[in-house]
Amino acid sequence: MFVDHTIETAPEAARRTLAATEKRFGYLPAASARLAEAPLLLDGFLKLSAMFETTSLDPLARETVVMTMATRNGCHVCVAIHTATLRRLDAPAALVQALRDDKPLPDERLQAVRDFTHTVLDTAGAVPDEALTAFLTAGFTRQQALEVVLGIGTYTMSTLANRLTRAPLDEPMAPFAWAPAT
Repeated sequence: MFVDHTIETAPEAARRTLAATEKRFGYLPAASARLAEAPLLLDGFLKLSAMFETTSLDPLARETVVMTMATRNGCHVCVAIHTATLRRLDAPAALVQALRDDKPLPDERLQAVRDFTHTVLDTAGAVPDEALTAFLTAGFTRQQALEVVLGIGTYTMSTLANRLTRAPLDEPMAPFAWAPAT
């Protein structure tokens, strides 16, 4: 139903973004090609993603938020892409596997990020004081609590759009393929 746009077939407003994406990755990811149908969504996601990358959360904490969203929402593309990111970050294999399998994390601090992310989602932001205190006690700040919300918003957009467009997994991500547990 959704088209795998090329730079030439995409709506004019998406062409520059697709060209930059292709240059960055060395190929045009199918997810981006399909999101090009809605240039503002594509551009918005990429801008928000870049903003999330500059938050005060450390890289593994950010990836914990992303993988929590990706597994929760069943986005096989996001799980694969962010598994590759975790490997580039030299994340411990046990952490990567636990994030992919939605199992308890071997790092208490990162488990606090995951727990807080789930609590924000489960309460639609009405996080109980004790849950916020647990996040802060794990070494995070009030600013970082709000940065988790930025990550949730960014990756809600991405995971839902990728599922809606039925974005396939690109060949370079095949080694990191994932399917939700049945």
